[in-house]
Amino acid sequence: MTKINFSDEYFMQQALNEAKNALHKDEIPVGAVVVCNKQIISRAHNLTETLNDVTAHAEMLAITAAAEFLGGKYLNECTLYVTLEPCTMCAGALSWSQIGRIVFGASDTKRGFSRHTPPVLHPKTNVISGILEKDCSFLITNFFKNKR
Repeated sequence: MTKINFSDEYFMQQALNEAKNALHKDEIPVGAVVVCNKQIISRAHNLTETLNDVTAHAEMLAITAAAEFLGGKYLNECTLYVTLEPCTMCAGALSWSQIGRIVFGASDTKRGFSRHTPPVLHPKTNVISGILEKDCSFLITNFFKNKR
């Protein structure tokens, strides 16, 4: 029997799989998973074009599905893995959910939450960046390169 290593890299790879699902739908390739007790409780990818909804970011959809799974609005025992640094809209929702931890792959130098002051996230939220950064960056950079 194969033992699964439930590392940040493992869960980020799951988020990358979601981003690839978005890419196949011609959506901006961002994917997210929410993990609680080493179990993925929600998966999502961008659906802004498909749903014609500017709020249908991977993070927003993952937050909603995770809260529904848990039966409550607070995700303080959970980790969000997302391929791209969340925007301020998503960071605000993550703050309200009191997410315990955020792990993201690629930084977003134009719209990422870390560019804003005062800090948008809940003060108890831990943030880790750069997990599988090259893979996450490659996917999104190529998407926009092919669009132009």
